[in-house]
Amino acid sequence: MMETLIEHIKKDEHNPELRVIVLSGEGPAFSGGHNLKELASNKTQQEACFTSAYKLMNTLIDSPVPIIAKVDGIAAAAGCQLVAQCDISICSDQSKFSTPGANFGLFCSTPGVALARSINKMPALYMLFTGLPISAEEAKSFGLVSKVYSGDQLDDEVGVICETIKAKSRDVIELGKRFYYKQVECDVRKAYQLGCEKMLENLQIGDCREGIRSFIEKRKPQWGANN
Repeated sequence: MMETLIEHIKKDEHNPELRVIVLSGEGPAFSGGHNLKELASNKTQQEACFTSAYKLMNTLIDSPVPIIAKVDGIAAAAGCQLVAQCDISICSDQSKFSTPGANFGLFCSTPGVALARSINKMPALYMLFTGLPISAEEAKSFGLVSKVYSGDQLDDEVGVICETIKAKSRDVIELGKRFYYKQVECDVRKAYQLGCEKMLENLQIGDCREGIRSFIEKRKPQWGANN
């Protein structure tokens, strides 16, 4: 499944028509994480599993378009990691999130990487040490998810977010996403330096010139017309 996700996320990454990707689950769960039966097998299988997981997380980061996790149900262990690594996470009010690996003797170390970059230390370690699930509202208050909606609103609200992103320039969104992941690795002074350089680069993009001109002229921008 991880290799299939990688394949589909990368499939149309150079197609300008691709503007946003939504990941969702079928049935009562978003994702229960790794298959423990697979992890109980030989070391070669174990290494293959975590190599695929590493590739998948980097594929999410490297995708030129925003990736949204649409969660309606449980997201556990590596499933919770997947939610935390997406660019935006939207969930139903019945969703729950957990990192229960320590319950089975396998600490959620890799899910902890994504958690530590999404939420503060106290809630992250609470989840990792106890394995207890948190509610959708707790996940929102911790910063693990962006928005919470009732189950019957979820599809419509995710659709609104997608349409809002699609109304932006793909080139500008890609530039912004790549810079975001670059600057979070830097100290604040270096990040500001790089940010100034990126803003100047952004100003040279045809869609930026069009966007500013359309604002001044009080009309909708025509993205791609000046590239």
